[in-house]
Amino acid sequence: MSNIFRKIFEPGERGKVKWAFVLIVIATVISGLIVGGKEYNRGATWLAAKTNNYIQLPRTKEIDFRLGLDLLGGSHLTYKADLSAIAAKDKMSALEGARDVIERRVNVFGVSEPVVQTNKSGGDYQIIVELAGIKDVNEAIKMIGETPLLEFKEQNAEKRSLTAEEQKKIDDANKQAEKKAETVLGKAISGGDFAALAREFSDDQNAKENGGDLGFLTEADNPEIYAIAAKLNPGELVKDLVRTSQGHEIVRLKEKRAKTDGFSNQPEKEIKASHLLICHKDIEGCESGLSKEEAYVKIKKLKEQTTPANFKDLVKANTTEPGGKERGGDLGWFGKGKMVKPFEDAAFGIKKGEISFVVETQFGFHLIYKEDEREISELKVEHILVKTMKAEDLIGSQADWKNTELTGRNLKRASVQFDPNSGSPEVSLEFDDEGAKMFEAITGRNISKPVAIFLDNYPISIPNVNDKITGGQAVITGNFNIKEANLLASRLNAGALPVPISLVNQQTVGASLGAESIKASFKAGFYGFLFVAVFMIVLYRLPGLLAVFALSIYSVLVLAIFKGFDVTLTLSGMAGFIMSIGMAVDANILIFARLREEIKKGKPLALAIDEGFMRAWPSIRDSNFFTIITCLILIMFTTSVVKGFAVTLLIGVLVSMFSAIVITRNFLRLIPSGRLEKMSWLIGAKKTVDN
Repeated sequence: MSNIFRKIFEPGERGKVKWAFVLIVIATVISGLIVGGKEYNRGATWLAAKTNNYIQLPRTKEIDFRLGLDLLGGSHLTYKADLSAIAAKDKMSALEGARDVIERRVNVFGVSEPVVQTNKSGGDYQIIVELAGIKDVNEAIKMIGETPLLEFKEQNAEKRSLTAEEQKKIDDANKQAEKKAETVLGKAISGGDFAALAREFSDDQNAKENGGDLGFLTEADNPEIYAIAAKLNPGELVKDLVRTSQGHEIVRLKEKRAKTDGFSNQPEKEIKASHLLICHKDIEGCESGLSKEEAYVKIKKLKEQTTPANFKDLVKANTTEPGGKERGGDLGWFGKGKMVKPFEDAAFGIKKGEISFVVETQFGFHLIYKEDEREISELKVEHILVKTMKAEDLIGSQADWKNTELTGRNLKRASVQFDPNSGSPEVSLEFDDEGAKMFEAITGRNISKPVAIFLDNYPISIPNVNDKITGGQAVITGNFNIKEANLLASRLNAGALPVPISLVNQQTVGASLGAESIKASFKAGFYGFLFVAVFMIVLYRLPGLLAVFALSIYSVLVLAIFKGFDVTLTLSGMAGFIMSIGMAVDANILIFARLREEIKKGKPLALAIDEGFMRAWPSIRDSNFFTIITCLILIMFTTSVVKGFAVTLLIGVLVSMFSAIVITRNFLRLIPSGRLEKMSWLIGAKKTVDN
């Protein structure tokens, strides 16, 4: 027994080589799981499904590459800051303050790798914003440049009703509108030119010049028109007038198609799912009484029991989600961007009818049952609107609400919390001292009446006041999902910009161009690696083959570092990585050239290997050292494009030194030298001097 422990803890030279090999294998496996985590989890899910959950491999965390603007697509925005009212000594401080606010807003928007930096060009002070992977750049521009307007309003007691004469005037006008709409519909049904009819009769000023064409709509764009068109076949026209909030609608469906993601060009989907949640003590508001470890053990046991048939029963018996038992964990239909990312990735990653592996989020541990899936449709619609008259057309806009003195300037802090009864997210507001006094006065004079909370002139919550509220706190409720609640709280916390800004330049990089760049980069990397491998094997034989294995491990290690440390990959960065492969080979060539020289001098193979590495090391060290210095200079003093190249090249050089000196050397020493000396043709060198 003592000999076994001695071999483990006090290994000889051969034992050290084997232990080093084991560590290399472990590092390679871990790196492989980091690089290919998504593919591994898919394979584990497939294996579990094929074996009826008899074989369940542990899952690994899925980490995506962080791609830059030129690979992922997105927008480059340049803002000019107006610092004319700022003292000269305070201008840079004010500019940095604006940059910080914009950065907070951009980070909330969830772009892949936002870059927000200041720049002084001539006499202009600029803020440059790079948004990689942004889908709705107009929404991002709106968020960056605006200050969210938070207002508290009370009911307008001065609102008046229509007189009998005014009501008769509205009724008569609406009868005429209905007759007009019936006439237009008759002409359209009998084969009239729809576009010409729209230009002549439609009251939709925005669409009539296009012949009533509304383009492609989703249900979220215009629920009323979408509901009408969804019942039609392509090319079909409504047979009867349809009344909407605007008036009488005559609708024709031109085309129906699946909505696609503008970046990947894949159909966008939404799913119907249920979930079982087990929270733990580390989650704020959780009352399960379970530690994190106990919660995980519990949900693992539940996972073993769950089937699609009993899922809702298990939810009702075990879920800790507020209101979840009553709903059976039902989440309804939702698309991407509506749930937190780990939950969304798992829900969209499984097939219809499957139950996910255990998913951890900030709310606890989940099991997700994917009940159904469908593509989001968008409809190309033409319409003719004949407006009806409303009360406000006669007596003007009768505001239901009037402003109070309380606004967002009195807001101290906003945070997300959860309703203890329904479990739905809400936004908690805390006012400063002045705001607390105003809020107390507002609620005091509106007991048993509603007080409306408006954001950017839109009512987002209209709670009823039961009693005077002191302490300066309020709650915004509504049909928020987690993402929307976090976004609202963050926008309110971001506050106002300290200086005015204006957008002076916008450049957009298409996702398709970025995708082509990625494909070209991978193609270049693959062929480069292939040619290097053939060169090394032909020229150096067995050492060359071992160098190719080491180079493969090197590539996996570097990619794992890119993922694990959130290195932003740009097109120039990909070039730096590909270039580092050549530099990794360069080190091996120096080593093998020295190895051949030592063998030709008649030295034993084991000694020749050590001598070859020792003599090659100064050259490898010095050349790579100066490359590292150059990379550091580029990182510190150049722009983001060159910086991306320098970062990936620096990482590649550091790992290549480890690969050549440690991995390749270990592989060579792992092969018994006595056996290898008998097959000198594998080394490509023979002794010319007998010792």
